[in-house]
Amino acid sequence: MFKFCSLYSGSSGNSLYVETPDTKILIDAGESAKKIETALNSINVSIKDIDAILVTHEHSDHIRGLHSLSKKFNLPIYANSETWEAMPEVSEQVSEPQKNLFVNGENFEIGNLKILPFSIPHDAANPCGFNICYEDQKISIATDLGHIDSKLIKNLEGSSFILLEANYDPNILKCSRYPYSLKQRIAGPNGHLSNEMAGKAISYLIHSGLNNVMLGHLSKENNFPELAYKTVVDELMSQNFDENNVKIGVASRSNPSPVLNLEVENVTY
Repeated sequence: MFKFCSLYSGSSGNSLYVETPDTKILIDAGESAKKIETALNSINVSIKDIDAILVTHEHSDHIRGLHSLSKKFNLPIYANSETWEAMPEVSEQVSEPQKNLFVNGENFEIGNLKILPFSIPHDAANPCGFNICYEDQKISIATDLGHIDSKLIKNLEGSSFILLEANYDPNILKCSRYPYSLKQRIAGPNGHLSNEMAGKAISYLIHSGLNNVMLGHLSKENNFPELAYKTVVDELMSQNFDENNVKIGVASRSNPSPVLNLEVENVTY
């Protein structure tokens, strides 16, 4: 049993759930503690059963409920040293025994999960994605990506499932009411990933065994789920892939996704 659920995904808040028979973790806590607890209850998971929270980076939409959850439920938090330093308010309120360090590029374990944090291109102190391995299966979390490069692709290769950012549509962003500087940041090399670039990455990764994708971190103002999905599918079809060979879902901004059963031979939503 290897399960995944996106509790929240978007610029307003992010939190993801991963489960195996012996281990339950959250990745990020970017909504209030109450909202995250409610979301977990809706999928029949108790916050008291969570073993740890992993942190990708220090932006508020990834850490908003972090210190409250840790303090209230005595939950361990894992982040790299640069991220801890960049979120002093969290660090000051989390007890020392619950602070855990990892180093990007070095494996660590929580329960029966083997986890590899890898560096990503984003405008934060030392942001990361995660490879999460259970038995002989690998899944990956990769959002807040300014661009796709060979190092990132190498980290994602061999994943059967990926939560991958599809943040914006370039034409919508260009015409949005955002100030020019913010548009430049989003579309820049350390900003966010467009729908088209997400599609190109997925097309490439299918060769290494990818068969299930959830598009995440969609912008409320510069994207919408149907467009993200269509852009990715169109890109797959342009590369002569049968869209039925890869399952594509879109994470909701405000509600938990279906709980995905990530068994390799029986990928279901």
